[in-house]
Amino acid sequence: MQGKTGLVLEGGGVRGIYTAGVLDVFMENGITFGGVMGVSAGAIHACSYLSGQKGRSIRYYRRYVGDPRFMSLCSWLKTGDIVGAEFCYHTLPDELGVYDHDAFLANPTPYWVVCTDVESGSPAYIRIRDMRGQIEYLRASASLPYFSRMVALDGKKYLDGGCTDSVPVEAMQRLGYARNVVVLTRDASYRKKPEMTALAKLVYGKYPAFVRTLEKRHEMYNAQLEAAERMAAEGSAFIIRPVEPLRIGRLENDPEKVQRVYDRGCQDARNALEAMKEWMEQQR
Repeated sequence: MQGKTGLVLEGGGVRGIYTAGVLDVFMENGITFGGVMGVSAGAIHACSYLSGQKGRSIRYYRRYVGDPRFMSLCSWLKTGDIVGAEFCYHTLPDELGVYDHDAFLANPTPYWVVCTDVESGSPAYIRIRDMRGQIEYLRASASLPYFSRMVALDGKKYLDGGCTDSVPVEAMQRLGYARNVVVLTRDASYRKKPEMTALAKLVYGKYPAFVRTLEKRHEMYNAQLEAAERMAAEGSAFIIRPVEPLRIGRLENDPEKVQRVYDRGCQDARNALEAMKEWMEQQR
């Protein structure tokens, strides 16, 4: 099932394993899309979906989420990255949870990741054509502010795409995808609250545009969320989201909690599957 319908994937750190569950159900049922855009953890889990590797994300999360090389305060203190860059973006996909690059290259689905340009304070939408050659853009998209080093690529400095466009459904519409399935990792009651602006000025004072972005992050996120909800009400979006708040931290390291959130994503996707198929057929 493929057409001009896009797929938009929110981030959320380890909470994004919910999205991995949703995507595995899509793979079980042969659900594909005309284009995919992922943010942060959403960008990471989209990789396995686009290579057709069902179950890959939950397998390596269960095995390595408690490993200090995967994500830990120790890694942050040693390297400046709370998520181990070498382990997660090279050792894992190349040796331990081997990524099927050939399958990705054979998949014609256009794929974008969202990063934040630190110097301009604006989102950047990067088309990924070669996962091996462009893996650093995946790392940039998922590099949490305060807990990650900036990722320098092609003369620009990037951090987490969620700082500027957490729910990029409007960006997908600008690319020509008038209708989009949107996978969120927060329940319907959630709205983001203001963050500590003093910390942003202290850490990123050399980048005033980025500081302003962090100061307005809650406003942008809530506006993006409301735009997606408005589109769903109008019929141009279909939202899959947790039915209740996910009981998991952004930096969770308990594999059993990770499994429960993954299972919740699978169940919510199965519950929504028939309605989503009907909605996707409406454009034909």
